[in-house]
Amino acid sequence: MTTAAAVPSGAENATWELDTLVSGWGEGRAAVIALLDGADVVADELAAARGRLASMDSPALAHHMRRTAEMSEMLGRAHSWAALRFAELMTDEARGALVQMVVERATALETKLLFFDLEWAALDDAEVEELLADPALDFCSHHLRSIRRYRPHLLTEPEEKILAEKSVTGATAWARLFDELTSTISVELPATDGTGTHKTGLEEGLSVLAHPDREVRRRAAQAVTEGLAPGLRTRAYVFNTLLADKPTDDRLRGYPSWISSRNLANEASDESVDALVAAVTSRYDIPQRWYALKARLLGIDRICDYDRMASVADTDVEIGWDEAKTVVLDAYGSFSGELASVVSRFFDGAWIDAPVRPGKRPGAFCAYTVPSHHPYVLLNWTGRQRDVLTLAHELGHGVHAWLAREQGVFHQSTPLTLAETASVFGETVTFGRLLDATSDAGARLSLLAESLEGSIATVFRQIAMNRFEDAVHNHRRAAGELSVDLFGEIWAKTQAEMLGDAVEITDGYRTWWSYIPHFMSTPGYVYAYAYGQLLALSVYRQYTTVGPDFVQTYLELLAAGGSRSPEDLGQIVGVDLTDQQFWVGGLAIVEEQLQAAEAAAREAGRLT
Repeated sequence: MTTAAAVPSGAENATWELDTLVSGWGEGRAAVIALLDGADVVADELAAARGRLASMDSPALAHHMRRTAEMSEMLGRAHSWAALRFAELMTDEARGALVQMVVERATALETKLLFFDLEWAALDDAEVEELLADPALDFCSHHLRSIRRYRPHLLTEPEEKILAEKSVTGATAWARLFDELTSTISVELPATDGTGTHKTGLEEGLSVLAHPDREVRRRAAQAVTEGLAPGLRTRAYVFNTLLADKPTDDRLRGYPSWISSRNLANEASDESVDALVAAVTSRYDIPQRWYALKARLLGIDRICDYDRMASVADTDVEIGWDEAKTVVLDAYGSFSGELASVVSRFFDGAWIDAPVRPGKRPGAFCAYTVPSHHPYVLLNWTGRQRDVLTLAHELGHGVHAWLAREQGVFHQSTPLTLAETASVFGETVTFGRLLDATSDAGARLSLLAESLEGSIATVFRQIAMNRFEDAVHNHRRAAGELSVDLFGEIWAKTQAEMLGDAVEITDGYRTWWSYIPHFMSTPGYVYAYAYGQLLALSVYRQYTTVGPDFVQTYLELLAAGGSRSPEDLGQIVGVDLTDQQFWVGGLAIVEEQLQAAEAAAREAGRLT
């Protein structure tokens, strides 16, 4: 590792190749239209089954579902190509318009085939189980069973059509607007020599909060706050609109709370999610202890919100792209040669887009695309040490998608509650590899701090954000529209509950809720990060206990995708998801990280 000024990151050449998604269907926009036209043809064939589902035998149902899978593959390729190109440059109106066209046409197909879910839900349980006993339906059986969980919340077909068609210009459109607004946020950072400024995107501005110089962090936080200010009222209006839209759907469908539909999609009961939230909030002492320790390490009485991600290393470092690649490949290889081989495909096959660019979607994600194609990873590589773990995290999603591709369209993806398992596991293995190779106490402290802060961000911060969501959704339903100031008050309150007296929340930080996309596009999503992190840490504990014999069962878990219930998938690796004590076990691992950081700080002579 070298100082940030010494070398370029090397990530500028790590770009993806998307055209393989539409290969054989033409080029560019024409290929997307051809895929959509092909899906239309299949949809017309499937629509002919209206009113006949109750008389289908298992071979006929299997044929119907395989044709549905073919249609989904075509739609998935079209949408993936359009959406990933839009993520490259969200200021390009033509790219945005193409995504919208795909969404509109896909919605039209969805409404044409709504009858299937309604007719399937109306069948008797005994009749359904007799059909699904045929192995010919194994490729979609869990999916078909899952549809029936929605029986109490389904409406009539005309009502379902209206909701589906209006969603294109409703919640989906508002969420897209929010993404476009945040992609254009500009942060005017002070120059490192104290003279002048330079403009950059939000992602790079936030990355400066890890800088070892407190004044640099303070000025960067101020610059982020100023960058968020111009569109703040517009983003608040978008959020208010989505907060008003959701209770309409929930009321019509009979969901008892704002989070119930998300829990149902996650195959998690309201009670189990409440237990997760209670377990995490009861251990808010862990982040508070860390931030109190961090103040001592930084030599200040009390840290501010902009100090939370500050590096405790003696110098700021940049990790080059090639070095990061080597580290991650070595880490995955230390666990499984098969996983390392899959990870190599991402680097060698142009499956990753890494450079920071103006107009590019902020953050990082892995796009599964479709089972017959490979997944993609998007990053915004700034060369920070944390970026290495982010790379390992997203590649965990990638290997999960790749190994589960044989499950097909219906079973490749897992519920959100299990979606983070492979990513957090890969990140944890990478961290362990880095730590084992580091003998210097100061460097070990730096790594432990990175990992601990990652756990705090994924578990405690996400649950604090869940508490923010819970408060604003319930306020919107009970009292009406929220002002910008009220959003800020609730954000500060729910953050302060987690941070306690250990962290001072500045006035500027009260607007930082306004760039988080999950609140808009996937209400209730954030708790799944905490769920997945604690589950993955429990799985990792199994690995450290069992040793090499664990590898094959873990690969079996990944290859199973979403073909079974979360409880059944957990049993593959010896985790009982119905036992709420497993939350406590995962939190204990986070506390162990804190204790290790305290020990490393003493060994490094950083504590008096």
